[in-house]
Amino acid sequence: MLTGSLEAWALAADELVVAVLILFFSLLLASLLYFAFKKYAAKAAEERRKSVAGALALPVFLSVVLAGAYLAVLRLPQLVIVVMLLKVLGVFVGVFASIRLISALVEWYAREHVTYKRLVGVRRIVNAFIYVIAIIIVIRLLGYDVTALIAGFGVGALVVALALQSTLSNYFAGIYITMERSIKIGDYVELEGGLSGFVEEITWRSTKIRTLLDNLVIIPNAKLAESIITNYYDPTREMNIRIDCGVSYGSDLEKVERVTLDVARRVLQRVSGGVETFEPLVRFNNFGDSNIEFTVILRVKSVIDQYLVKHEFIKELTKAYAKEGIEIAYPCRNIFLRG
Repeated sequence: MLTGSLEAWALAADELVVAVLILFFSLLLASLLYFAFKKYAAKAAEERRKSVAGALALPVFLSVVLAGAYLAVLRLPQLVIVVMLLKVLGVFVGVFASIRLISALVEWYAREHVTYKRLVGVRRIVNAFIYVIAIIIVIRLLGYDVTALIAGFGVGALVVALALQSTLSNYFAGIYITMERSIKIGDYVELEGGLSGFVEEITWRSTKIRTLLDNLVIIPNAKLAESIITNYYDPTREMNIRIDCGVSYGSDLEKVERVTLDVARRVLQRVSGGVETFEPLVRFNNFGDSNIEFTVILRVKSVIDQYLVKHEFIKELTKAYAKEGIEIAYPCRNIFLRG
């Protein structure tokens, strides 16, 4: 009997030594990984490169230590309750790692897209979801049935979603608009209904557009996301503009084209907002009721500049036509009377 006890004690001592060695090497490996992650993160910061190594350094350290402790405790069957405790701690380390990773990714994005601050709200929603999942996993590890809890949580989430349908729709539409970056603060946009102006602010619920008449129009994000939008600042602010003109049927069209192009070039060179290097175009396109109709194509530096350029072009063209004897005919009708 004494011999059997000694053998059991020796076996337990061996298992204890193995457990201590496993724990020691896990601590050593965790420390090496921690310092490697920190060194890589510092190097990336110096080179101004993106890196999540700094955010994951501590979670990786804790994960490796916990894994080593779990393997060590498995060598000691009498410590069953410690195994359960390590499992629960492992869940919380996973939560901690997930939150750190999400925070790092949000900071990445915010560094390049400083106007998008609603990612903070998205991060909170995702973090809350992670906490709920972690709590459910811990309850299940403790041996409790989570089916009813999950069902109740699902019903509650459905009720909340239905109650906040409009609010959530606008919120996630705002996230989509800003992450896609099809429109940005400062852009000049025009909606399919004809509303146009500068994007002044994109909030969690709505987008504010300042019109040229200095009126502030507030549009729900959900409605904006479904609209057809023309962005006059993307991909470039420069744009072509067209001006419709007409001359009488008796005009020399070669002369009309030459005079019109001369005026267009002068206006683009002289007027602020015109693109000096652009070669204007004249295209005759229709036999109208009173005039031969044509279109002049000019180029301006931004959508706002078109108004002054058109204004000056029409004035200059009217003077040039009067000087050259080119007639812009009034609308007329010929009436024939039969006796």
